Amino acid sequence: ACSSFSQKSCDECLKNVSCLWCYTNNTCIDYPVRSIFPPSSLCSLSNARWGVCWINFEALIIAMAVVAGLILVSVTVCCCYCCYCRRRSRSRLEEEEEQLARKREERRLQSLQRKHERKLKHDEIRKKYGM
Repeated sequence: ACSSFSQKSCDECLKNVSCLWCYTNNTCIDYPVRSIFPPSSLCSLSNARWGVCWINFEALIIAMAVVAGLILVSVTVCCCYCCYCRRRSRSRLEEEEEQLARKREERRLQSLQRKHERKLKHDEIRKKYGM
């Protein structure tokens, strides 16, 4: 039981993960599992220690919330960035394909025009020499 570590030291109390150390009266108590945070009637958050002695429960909660927030923001930014890049790369590919198709069509038209010009020249030569 955690109460057996009362009046000893914080380190000894917190070796057991289910214990909570309260600096107000130097007591080791069972962590109130039913509520996420220990009620202030049991021990104030600024005086409660859980897991490690060097950081109070209030700072631990704030630090964990900040880390969780940063992770959430990072994941959201990464997802949005990836979706934006995919859309943008698709539009770039479509633009490149359009340009290639236009250039191909221009070359085909130029080729047909040259073929037509050659045919006209050949017809003129045939007329000239009566063939």
